Amino acid sequence: MKLRAPFPWFGGKSRVAHVVWESFGDVANYVEPFFGSGAVLLGRPHEARVETVNDLDCYLANFWRAISADPDAVAAAADWPINEADLHARHRWLVDQTAFRERMKTDPDYFDVKIAGWWVWGLCQWIGSGWCSEPSWTGRPGCHNGARGMFTTRWNSRPAMQEMGVHGRRLVRRRPRLGGKNDVGVHKSALWAKRPAWRRGGVGVNSNGQGDARSAALREWFGSLQDRLRRVRVCCGDWKRILGPSPTVHIGVTGVFLDPPYEPTEIAKGAGRHGLAKTDKLYSHHTAGVSAEVRAWALEHGDDPKLRIALCGYEGEHEMPSSWSVHAWVASGGYSNRGKNPRRNAGRERIWLSPHCLRPAASSPLFAEITS
Repeated sequence: MKLRAPFPWFGGKSRVAHVVWESFGDVANYVEPFFGSGAVLLGRPHEARVETVNDLDCYLANFWRAISADPDAVAAAADWPINEADLHARHRWLVDQTAFRERMKTDPDYFDVKIAGWWVWGLCQWIGSGWCSEPSWTGRPGCHNGARGMFTTRWNSRPAMQEMGVHGRRLVRRRPRLGGKNDVGVHKSALWAKRPAWRRGGVGVNSNGQGDARSAALREWFGSLQDRLRRVRVCCGDWKRILGPSPTVHIGVTGVFLDPPYEPTEIAKGAGRHGLAKTDKLYSHHTAGVSAEVRAWALEHGDDPKLRIALCGYEGEHEMPSSWSVHAWVASGGYSNRGKNPRRNAGRERIWLSPHCLRPAASSPLFAEITS
C-alpha cells in the first residue's frame, strides 16, 4: 500500500520520490532536515534502515512523533466532525500551548496525542496559511490582514467546506471546507472505500466490532504510518542539528534530502510582480535566506564520497558546480498553481544531485536530466 501523509502540504515531493531513491540507492542512512509531509521517506522502496528527520514546526513534528508512538490515540483525537466553532476554539487553545512548543524543542521523546489529533483535524479544514502559527514564530506563516496592515492568525480563517487532508482531497482557499466529493485525508466521507486494505471490519464496524468503518479506516491508516515510522528519529528544531558527522557519515553512506523553503525571489519570478498572495509574502519574511544557507552546506559537503545529496529548488535558484547534475520535474500543486500563469512554476522545479549520487533513470515524463 502506498503511504501518504493524512494532511495536505504545499511543496510535497511525492511525484518525485522515486527519482530521489534512484539517485540515493539503498543507503545505510537517510537524513531529511525539512520533513514536512514526509513524501520522500514514505516513498522509499527499500526496507527502512537508519533514518532521521527534522522539522522546525513543533506541531508537525509532534504529529509524526505521536503517530509513531500511539496512532490509535491520535486517530481518536482527529476523528471529529467539522465544526467552525470548534475549529476556532481549538486553534486558540493550540497556539496558546507555549510549554508544549518549548518541550518539543528540548525533549526528543516528548509528544502529545491530543495536540497531534487536533492539529491534523484542523489543518485539513483550515483555509490558507496560519493554522497553529503566530507571526513571531520562525515556523509556518500566519495570515495577513491587509485592511489593518497587520498579521493575525487566530480568527480570520473559516473551516474548509471542501474537505482535505484528513478531511478530503483538494486544497480550496477562502471558505470553510464542510464536506462533499472533494473530502481530503481524515475527513474523507468515503475514507474506507478509497483504501480497500482498510475494510477488514466490514461496513459499519471495525475488526473489534466497535465503531464505524470510517473510524476503523482512520485507525488503520495511522497504524500503517506507525509501522513505517517505528524506528524513524523525529527531531524538532534548526535544520543543521541533524547534519553533523554523528547522524550522517559516521553511520555510513548517507542520503541527504534537502527541500528548504524556496527562495522568495524565485517564487516571485514565477508568480509575476503581483502574483504572490499576502500569505506567501509573510512566508517569504520567515524563510528568506534559508535556501542560500542550505545551498552553502550542500556545496561544502558535496564532494564527500559518503554523502549523496539532493537539493530542491526552482530553476536558477541554485548555482551548483558542473560536477552536480540537475534534473527537471513537473509539480502538480503548491506554488506551481500561483500567479498569472498558473502552470509556469510547475515546470521550473529542479533537483540538484551531488557527484556521488547514482544516475537515476530519465524515462519518467515528470523527470528529465538537463544537459545544457
